[in-house]
Parts: sequence; C-alpha cells; structure tokens
Amino acid sequence: MLQPGTDAPEFSVNDHNGNNIQLKDYRGKKIVIWFYPKADTPGCTVEGQGFRDDFKKFEDKGIQIFGVSLDNENDNKAFAEKFSFPYPLLCDVNREIALGYHAVKNKDDQHAARISYVIGEDGKILESIENVDTKNHSNDLCSRY
Repeated sequence: MLQPGTDAPEFSVNDHNGNNIQLKDYRGKKIVIWFYPKADTPGCTVEGQGFRDDFKKFEDKGIQIFGVSLDNENDNKAFAEKFSFPYPLLCDVNREIALGYHAVKNKDDQHAARISYVIGEDGKILESIENVDTKNHSNDLCSRY
C-alpha cells in the first residue's frame, strides 16, 4: 500500500460513461478511491451502495468519489445503472491505476484488491485502507473526513 504523505500516482482512464478521467483535474479536492474486485458481485454491491447512500454527504464536504475495478465500460455501466451509483466507476482495463496504487501485483491479475485511498487536495495520500468492511466503509470514511 502507498503510505500517507506519498504523492498519489497520476492516471488517465475512462469511466463507465466513456468520459476520460484524469487525477490532475481533481487537484484541490479531496478524493476517495475505492477499489473493488468485480462489478455486480455481493461485496462490491454493498460497498458501492454505501458510497451511493452517503454520496450527498461526501459532495457537501467537497469530496470526489471514484470506484475502480478492472472491469470494462459495459460491465461497469450496467453495474452503475442497476444500483443508481451517482459517481464515476473507473474502468482500469489496462491495470494502470491498480498497479500504481498496489491494488494488483502484476498486469496478469484478474481482480483488484478491495482497498481504498483518501487523497488530499494537494495530491498526497492522506490514508490507505487495506482492511475494508464493505457494510460500513463509506460511513466510516464520511465521518472521518
């Protein structure tokens, strides 16, 4: 895991709607990046619903939420639409983000680890979360930030 104080690795990938998302465009905002293994699976759904349900609270605090998986745009789009996720799901099909943030060990990994990061307004890692409780993760982060 990347340690607090480390510069967050830059990335440029498409979200589930085909929009190009670049980390540098969010400088000046706090960001939560939550990695999930596979779209529309039980644990990922519970975790995603937590961020959906808390989305307004994060938004009111000026915090951007990004879900990240190795899934393609079609799979992530179906997942986002099925559960009404109001935030971008990043489609890291080339493992660019997952490798940079240590959510995979190598390009051959089929699923990202269930980990999260909070990135500060200055682009540095504020917190690395290795052990995620899918039911309470969003609420825990929202109450800390």
